[in-house]
Amino acid sequence: MTITASRPVTEVKAPQRPRRPWWRGNWPLAALLAVLSVLTVSPFVAMFIVALSPAGRPTVPTRWPESLTLDNITAVLSSSGFVGWTVNSLIYAFVSVVIILLTSSMAGYAFAKKRFPGREAMFWTFLATMMVPFQATLIPTFVLVNSLDGVDTFWGLIVPTLANSQAVFLMRQFILGLPDELFDAAKVDGASEWRVYWTIVLPLTKPILATLGVFVFLWHWNDFLWPLVVGQSDATRTLTVGLTTLRTEELQLSVLMASTAVSVVPCLLVFFLLQRYLVNSIAMTGLK
Repeated sequence: MTITASRPVTEVKAPQRPRRPWWRGNWPLAALLAVLSVLTVSPFVAMFIVALSPAGRPTVPTRWPESLTLDNITAVLSSSGFVGWTVNSLIYAFVSVVIILLTSSMAGYAFAKKRFPGREAMFWTFLATMMVPFQATLIPTFVLVNSLDGVDTFWGLIVPTLANSQAVFLMRQFILGLPDELFDAAKVDGASEWRVYWTIVLPLTKPILATLGVFVFLWHWNDFLWPLVVGQSDATRTLTVGLTTLRTEELQLSVLMASTAVSVVPCLLVFFLLQRYLVNSIAMTGLK
């Protein structure tokens, strides 16, 4: 009797076909997206072309200019008023982002994982404030801030915009998807509420914090009505309000476009720096 060693059976994998690009089977959708992309980007391209064009060029660019210059942007950056407005906008936006992320994450954690009487009624009442337009509460808010001597101050500019119900709603919905076992294990180990919030809630909510941070930064950077009412001098005037004052001066259109183009740069930087967290947030929301 002879024993022959059996050879291991190797699986033969079928050759994989190369994936077809998604746009080959959906060319009408691809064409529509291309047209919409061109229409969306065209005003920004025209703005940058006018901002980089020498003085005396046509107001509406019909073709790429023969020469480009940075004189307009240099003139804008050398203006003391523009630099001061930019610094005020950065203070207004960054301070608001930090405080709103901190308070909304705390409130979202309490509404999502804590049990206390009146929790649902309090949450939905707070959420109902989203239905009230800001213009309806503008005058009462201004009267209150004025009575507290907050007009033309940074705290009067920032504090009334910190109660953000949309931010609390987003944080609460995201924290609801976190497993309760993590919080139960932390309680068994004797962790305090502050430690649970600092070591569990904040690290696990980085994607939604980054997404919310981008939204809040854009909201405050582009805010116009409230800074216009409260910031009554150059000491607290933001960039959006300051740009409107330039329209009353006899400035060339290229200089105005240069100032507008420079004001867009911080928004683009924030978006590109936090783009990875935005993608992670969308992916995690889809998995949940």
